[in-house]
Amino acid sequence: MSDVITLENVKIEREGGTTFIILNRPEKRNAMSPQLHLDMCEALDWAAEDDATKVVVITGAGGNFCAGQDLKLYFRGTEGDPKLRARARAAAHAWRWDKLSSFPKATIAMVHGYCFGGGFTPVIACDFAIAADDATFGLSEVNWGIIPGGLVAWAVTQVMNYRDAIYYSVTGDQFSGKEAAAMKFVNKSVPLEELRGATLALAEKLAAKSPAGVRYTKDAIRTVRNMSREQAFDYLNAKSDALKYVDPEGGRQKAMKQFLDEKSFKPGLGEFKREA
Repeated sequence: MSDVITLENVKIEREGGTTFIILNRPEKRNAMSPQLHLDMCEALDWAAEDDATKVVVITGAGGNFCAGQDLKLYFRGTEGDPKLRARARAAAHAWRWDKLSSFPKATIAMVHGYCFGGGFTPVIACDFAIAADDATFGLSEVNWGIIPGGLVAWAVTQVMNYRDAIYYSVTGDQFSGKEAAAMKFVNKSVPLEELRGATLALAEKLAAKSPAGVRYTKDAIRTVRNMSREQAFDYLNAKSDALKYVDPEGGRQKAMKQFLDEKSFKPGLGEFKREA
């Protein structure tokens, strides 16, 4: 097991095979600074290679998920340093979408308190999202006379239906965790006191699956959404064939043996038994 790294604006905590990557500027409701963006890139790169990490949970410290971009530090703070501005801009996009949406392990956004503006993107980029019932979501950019920054305007269309995306982006109205679950912006919402437990229960369920199977399945689901039927058919066949050769556990062969020969695995009725 590799040591947990120490970063300025991000905390990393372990619970079994679940690694919590925590935005850690609680005094600013975890508003994202240039350093936080750089730290998140480093944290995700570390977790991707950490053998002890089976599932990653993205959340925030101090009772909030993320209040969006720290406008003072991100814009005013980099005015005199164009290289830092460029690095911060690249890192902001990299961790919130590129790294998270293609992360090799399952990812869960655990949302409590405020989630505003640019904080939407990592929630959407994660494979799963669970919110506290009383979490508060908001796209307030319209109140500043601007559109949602970065990829937010595109990202919300990936998980919101058209009417909800237009309504909440143009009115700036807030919605709760319960409402987020009802519109399927998140998978589900639970009372705040149950949030960590519900998140860990999902993480443990995912960690019990074949890592290669989880990775290839989530890659497949994301990728085929914008394909034609013919393109999806070819891609999924190729992806399925590739999985046979990259799975070090040989999950398919073991599952077939347990189902056909040992009669110990019944899909839908019992769990496939992975060897430790």
